[in-house]
Formats: sequence, C-alpha cells, structure tokens
Amino acid sequence: MSESMPTDLAEAPTPSFYDRGKTLTVRVEFVRQLRRRRTIIAFAVGVVLPLIVVAAVKLGPSSSSGNGGGFGGGELDLVGLATAGAWNFSLTMLFFGAGFLLTIIAAMFLGDSVASEASWSTLRYLLAAPVPRRRLLRAKALVGLLLTAITLLILVGASWIIGALAFGTTPLVSPLGASFDVTESWVRLAIVAGYIMIVLLIPAGLGFLMSVLTDVPLGAVGAAVVIIIVLNILDAIEALGSVRNFLPGEYANAWVGALGSSVDWETMAKGTAYSLVLFGIFVLIATLRFDRKDITS
Repeated sequence: MSESMPTDLAEAPTPSFYDRGKTLTVRVEFVRQLRRRRTIIAFAVGVVLPLIVVAAVKLGPSSSSGNGGGFGGGELDLVGLATAGAWNFSLTMLFFGAGFLLTIIAAMFLGDSVASEASWSTLRYLLAAPVPRRRLLRAKALVGLLLTAITLLILVGASWIIGALAFGTTPLVSPLGASFDVTESWVRLAIVAGYIMIVLLIPAGLGFLMSVLTDVPLGAVGAAVVIIIVLNILDAIEALGSVRNFLPGEYANAWVGALGSSVDWETMAKGTAYSLVLFGIFVLIATLRFDRKDITS
C-alpha cells in the first residue's frame, strides 16, 4: 500500500535545502514595508507637521504681534517657550505628536503588519514557503517598531532643523525654570524622545494583537486607536481614583521629569516598566493566538 500524503503542511517533510534562518529576514521585511505608500506618508508627516506649525506662527493672523496667538508667547510653559529655539520647538512638536499622531502611526505600523498580508491573501503563501509562524511575527513586530522609531526620529530631526532656521539655536529653556547648555539640551531631548518611544509600545502592542485577531488592516488599526482613546478618557475621570494608576495615560507625560534641573527618573521608570509589561502581554497573547489560528487567506 502506498504511503498516504500528509494532510497538514506542518507534517510535510522539510526540503534538505531549507534553512528557516534565511526565511523572511528583518532586512527583507524592512525593505518590503519601506516601499509601501503608507510608510512614505508617515515619514512625510514628520516633516510636514513642524512646517505647518512654523507657517502658522510666521504667517498666521497673530504673527504680526509676535506672540503667535499664545504659541511661543514667552509664557513659562511648554507651548509658550516653543519659539525660544530649535530644542524648545522640537520638544513642543514631540508634545503635539505624542498625544495622537504618533499613537496612530505606532498602531498603524503594527496593526497593519499581519492583517495586511491576510487581506492580500499572501499570508498562507508566506507560511507555505515555509516561513515559521513565530519568525513571521517576530519580523513583522521588529520592522513595525523600527518604522515607528524612524518616524519619531524624523519628527525630532525635522523639527530641530526647521526650528533652527525659524527661531535660532538657543539651547533648551525648560518650562520648569531650568536652562541647559547645548550638550545637555541634546541629552534632555533624547531622554524625552526615548521615553515617548517606550510609551508608544502600548498602542503598538495593542495594534499588533488586533492585527492577529482580524484580517482587516483598517479594523485592526482603528480598534487599537479607539481603545487607547477610551483608556485616555477614563484616565481623565478623577472619580476613578487609584484605578487610574493602571491606565496608560497616567504615565504618558512622565517625560516632563526630564526637564527639571535634575532628571526625575522615578515616574519614568514606572512608566517604562508598565509599557514593557503591557507590550509583552499583548505580544504573548498575539503569538499564542497566531500559533493556533487557521490561515485561510
């Protein structure tokens, strides 16, 4: 009697030339995603946002009064000091972007990762290549995080260059009353940007989980963003008391501790631990779910 054929791809014999270490490398996936239109648009937004803000300040109705309608008016707050120099302008752009724009971008890069392959009906062909499931998830997650970090760096770099051209290169003046030299200004800006990237792990991880649960990319991204918005609304309700300590919004602005005369690491350490744990939980659930998921598209 002839031997029956395996009914599951996982039971099929592995070709002698097959090396799982060379399937869907991070470099290959990065190049694939880098060529996509949504990646180019996300990078462009990092440059367009500071340009729009500078144009509004310089050319807007309040530009002749020199205070930008409160923006860069000199008040001792983050927005009031926005036009004090390139570092202050970059810090303000991070403040503007972290609240919503970067959250959407992080959710998009991770939420679109697996679901897009399913929507294109290419996911089953990738797994039949054969690409191990966990290797595919690892490549998708790493590339999504890398693209998010690049977008953040583009926003910081473009804001600094545009701010330097528009407002000069005066070192950072903190809304907490401290002032820094050039070297310390870079250090404080790097700390703020690094912490914001860590906080973005939460919408990124949530988007990644949604990407595994659904085959609709827009649905995965939208669900992640809506959940984050709802959690932020709950965080604003003071009646919830200590419950708010377990919500992401409680640690979102802990980077303000980097603007004092000395860096306050305590709250940022709590926010870092919270973000890493939550991201790990999301990725773990996504991995376990994907291990058992029937791939039909």
